[in-house]
Amino acid sequence: MEIYSSVIGFFRDGGVFMYPIVVVFALGAAIAVERWVYLTRATISSKSLWKQVTPYLRAGKFNEAVSLTAKSKAAIATVLGYGLKRSVSAKRRDDIEKAMEESLMEVMPHLEKRTHYLATFANIATLLGLLGTIIGLIRAFTAVSGANPAEKADLLSASISVAMNTTAFGLMVAIPLLLVHTLLQTKTTELVDSLEMASVKFLNTVFDARGEQPAQGKPA
Repeated sequence: MEIYSSVIGFFRDGGVFMYPIVVVFALGAAIAVERWVYLTRATISSKSLWKQVTPYLRAGKFNEAVSLTAKSKAAIATVLGYGLKRSVSAKRRDDIEKAMEESLMEVMPHLEKRTHYLATFANIATLLGLLGTIIGLIRAFTAVSGANPAEKADLLSASISVAMNTTAFGLMVAIPLLLVHTLLQTKTTELVDSLEMASVKFLNTVFDARGEQPAQGKPA
């Protein structure tokens, strides 16, 4: 109960700037949860689809592979779908590779969507905390200027302590948001790298199934 009272007192003493900082934290937390769930599902579904498609690719059953990718909403389904459609008409490895690079450019914005807002929210929370402290200090010095000289030191120290609450709270919000932003960026990068690796494996498997040499820039 004492901890709860301390938190309430800390929040109340911080002034009106505590409220926008809370709003920033709520928005950041919602985005962080949504992105983490999305990227986790995208990773799992991509790995699952790759395991299902690989046997068809190795057997040269491209129609079955196309049908499988068309039914999936996984990130890798878009990449493989582009590659499979292009492999029907294209004979050169470079042509298929360019089609898959195009698909990656289409997929990446969905993977990186809204993640950059977390860094922005962290900066906003820090700046709101500093702004609240500065305004609090201005009010403190204004109030102390008309006080009894014997009480000025005590009043000023108390006012400064309260004013610093917003900076502390802003940093308490900003630091976790920055950490989550870094984690999500790392998770996104790992997923993109896995898609690029799957693209290379796809090309090698397709040309192995055709019984052709995967030499780049030359007709197979």
